[in-house]
Amino acid sequence: MLALAFDGGRLNLREQPLPIPAEGEALIKVRLAGICNTDLEIVRGYMGFRGVLGHEFVGEVAEAADPAWVGQRVVGEINAYCGVCDTCRSGAPTHCPHRTTLGIAGRDGALAEYCTLPVHCLHPVPAGVSDEEAVFVEPLAAALEIPEQAHIRPTERVIVVGDGKLGLLVAQVLALTGCDLVGVGRHGSKLAQLQRLGIETRLAAEAADLRADCVVDCTGHPEGFALARSMLRPRGRLMLKSTYHGRIEADLTGLVVDEITLVGSRCGPFAPALRLLQRRLVDVTGLIDSQFRLEDGLAAFARAGTQGALKVLVRPA
Repeated sequence: MLALAFDGGRLNLREQPLPIPAEGEALIKVRLAGICNTDLEIVRGYMGFRGVLGHEFVGEVAEAADPAWVGQRVVGEINAYCGVCDTCRSGAPTHCPHRTTLGIAGRDGALAEYCTLPVHCLHPVPAGVSDEEAVFVEPLAAALEIPEQAHIRPTERVIVVGDGKLGLLVAQVLALTGCDLVGVGRHGSKLAQLQRLGIETRLAAEAADLRADCVVDCTGHPEGFALARSMLRPRGRLMLKSTYHGRIEADLTGLVVDEITLVGSRCGPFAPALRLLQRRLVDVTGLIDSQFRLEDGLAAFARAGTQGALKVLVRPA
């Protein structure tokens, strides 16, 4: 099969054998995959990953022990957990110490013609949800993890910092809570996506006066963290929704004095994400920048790394 892989130094388009699913896993023919900022960071050295990239996908089950799965259109949770350890049994499978993570750690990803995942990680895609919508389930689920972790009250002021793909999804999800919401970013063209949905926005350079009960940092940059922190009222909650390459400096004394709650937020629930798409409660197709064939995967990565680009999709033949 054809695959887009990182060897530690270069991103390569290469031919390699089809993956062989382990016991309890399915072989999935990828229909459409997305490139996210984590993929871009991996080729800059993040996580030390070597192998096929990609963790946002929609595909069709080509092989599974249970024939009922074969032919089903599916999306998949990216953390392949064991399901039997103490962490999994306590209800935190995304933190399983034995997990592999699709296209990120210990498992080849979905920027290929085929990939594998445990069947317990798969979710059927409803007929009314297109491939172009379904490929957003993973980042949309990540956005839904915020209201899973923190009670966002409709009376609260909430700020989402960052106008990238994840930030735009997070703002749409939080708008459903009825909170007093503001999206903050550096690109007027991206913020316009939220304005069309009736969500208030502000350019970062003009947002120094904003204060909120809860601020979500979706920037992945130290400057974004600093801006998000500066916007918090005492006893506010700072939600960190993106990982940072390298280390950042933080005034921990200020966090203590203001009694700030700091919450790391990662992967989220797939089933509600599929319901939001099925019910047309969020707009994801407006976030699509462009589509490329897998054969043009290197050009797709170049486009995804262009300043201002939104979601770049890759379609195997």
